[in-house]
Amino acid sequence: MGLDVNWALRWLTLSAEAMAEHRVELIELDRPIGDSDHGENMDRGFKAVMDKLAESPPETAGAALKLTAMTLMSKVGGAAGPLYGTAFLRAAASLGDATDIDAAALAAALAAARDGIVARGKAESGDKTMVDAWTPAVDASAAAAAEGDVRKVLAAAAEAAEAGAVSTDPMLARKGRASYLGERSIGHRDPGAVSSALILRAAVGASE
Repeated sequence: MGLDVNWALRWLTLSAEAMAEHRVELIELDRPIGDSDHGENMDRGFKAVMDKLAESPPETAGAALKLTAMTLMSKVGGAAGPLYGTAFLRAAASLGDATDIDAAALAAALAAARDGIVARGKAESGDKTMVDAWTPAVDASAAAAAEGDVRKVLAAAAEAAEAGAVSTDPMLARKGRASYLGERSIGHRDPGAVSSALILRAAVGASE
């Protein structure tokens, strides 16, 4: 059995809870290399998503992700709003009106989300951005999709994203505000990669 709109709504709810729970952590990660606002922005954005979903409950997972995209774009400041908004919008387009999402469709949607982030932010692997969480997640999900189990796809994506976030520690930032710091950016974990890993982990929790 695949995933449906109820999974998507649980995913977004758990993502909102994760952003609230890790708000201070994300702020602290952002302080040395950014504007110290990533945690605040993500928490506020996902609270707004919860409000919008309550106002007009979507009928499909794609519709839920599209509503999320539009809300994040309008409510989240800095680079995170456009990047996450584009990710959710591309994923929504990939899923279309599907009511039952199988492993292949899920992996394709994750790839579409990553491609949206790359297109919007012009970053690639190794630049010390959220792409360093998303690209390993996409690669792992594609490999896992061959088994046809959506939960294995989600778990593989989350594990790879978490490892990817950790991998940003020794990187030299080449994109975004952190790049202005040059070598001083080394030794700090990218907050966008961490929030990405939290969101992908929430997707696993929603499937359990």
